[in-house]
Amino acid sequence: MIVPIELVPPKPVTYDITIDRLPHLTFQTKVVVVTNPTVATLHLDTLLAHIEAPELHVVTVPDGEQYKTLDTVEHILNACFEHKLDRKSLLIAFGGGVIGDMTGFTASLYQRGIDFVQIPTTLLSQVDASVGGKTGVNNTYGKNLIGAFYQPKAVYIDPAFLKTLPKREFAAGIAEIVKMAVMFDKDYFAFLADADLSDEEVLKETIRRSVELKAWVVNQDEKEAGIRAVLNYGHTFGHVVENETHYKTYLHGEAVAIGMVMANALAVKLGLMTEEEAEHIKILLERSSLPTDYVIKNADTFYEHFFLDKKSANNSIKFILPEGIGGYRIVTDLDASLVKDVLKQFGDAR
Repeated sequence: MIVPIELVPPKPVTYDITIDRLPHLTFQTKVVVVTNPTVATLHLDTLLAHIEAPELHVVTVPDGEQYKTLDTVEHILNACFEHKLDRKSLLIAFGGGVIGDMTGFTASLYQRGIDFVQIPTTLLSQVDASVGGKTGVNNTYGKNLIGAFYQPKAVYIDPAFLKTLPKREFAAGIAEIVKMAVMFDKDYFAFLADADLSDEEVLKETIRRSVELKAWVVNQDEKEAGIRAVLNYGHTFGHVVENETHYKTYLHGEAVAIGMVMANALAVKLGLMTEEEAEHIKILLERSSLPTDYVIKNADTFYEHFFLDKKSANNSIKFILPEGIGGYRIVTDLDASLVKDVLKQFGDAR
C-alpha cells in the first residue's frame, strides 16, 4: 500500500511512503547507506541484495541516542567526501529514528543538499520519525535543537524488519502510535486498546493507520506552524526527561510515554480531560510495556528545562494537551506555579 505525501506551496513536494515488502531499488548514481552495527548485522545483506547502483558504499555509525551529534554527522559527511559524492548522489538511512534524523540532516548539508531515502527498521521510525522530513541532532542544551526540515525522496516501510526488533524497542514505537490516536482519533484509540500487535495483519493495519494520520498532518503543515505541533504531545515533558537522564536511561518512545502521563496530569488539572480518561491512556501504555513513572527531583529545575525546548518562544512554553481522547488543545502562558504544582505530583513525596 502507498501513502502519498503532498506538501503545499510555496515549495510543492511529493513522495510516496510504501508499506510492503522491500522492492528492488535501482539507482543511476553513487549511493551511500548509513546504518549502525546492530542493524547491519541483522539486515544489511538483505538491503544490499535489493539495491543496484554504479557505486554502493556503507557508513556505519555507533548505535544510540547519545551519538546523535554533530560529530557523527561530520563522520558521515567525511565519508561522502571520501567517496566523491556529487549533487546527484543519494544517501539511504537504514535504521531507526536516530539514523534517519542524522542521515537526513547530512543530506541537507552535503553540497547544500542531496537526495536521501528512508528505510526505517524500528516501529517508532516506521510510524513516525521517517515520515515528514524532520532531521537533526542533539547537543548539551537539548534534543533536536540543530536540524532542518528536509524531505526524503521516498520512504519504504517493510514490517518484516520488525521481527528482529527487541521488545523494548518495539514498545517505544507504540508510544508514538498512542500519541497520534489520543490527539486525533478516538476510534483508533479504541482499536489499539484491544489490538494484538503480535498478529502480523493487525500490526500492518496499525502501521498504515498511523502513517496515514502522520501524513494527513504533515500535508497540512510541513514546518510545524500549526497542527503539526500537536504531534509533540508528550514530547515537551519527555525531552526534559531525556535531557535530565543524558539520553542514556530511556529510549525516545519511553520518554514520550512518561511525557504523555505528565501532560495528561496537566490536562486533568486544567479540566481538559477526566481522571478516568487519563487512566485509560496510562493503562494502554503500561499494557504496551512502557514506563509511566518518573521521579522529578526538583520541580523548579525541571520547569526551567522547558525553555531549552525548541517549541518555546518569547519566554513562553507551549503545551500540547489532550482534550479528552481524540481531541487536542495548544496551551500557552500558563502560570508557572500551576505547572509546578503538577510537576510536584511526580516528586519524591508521592
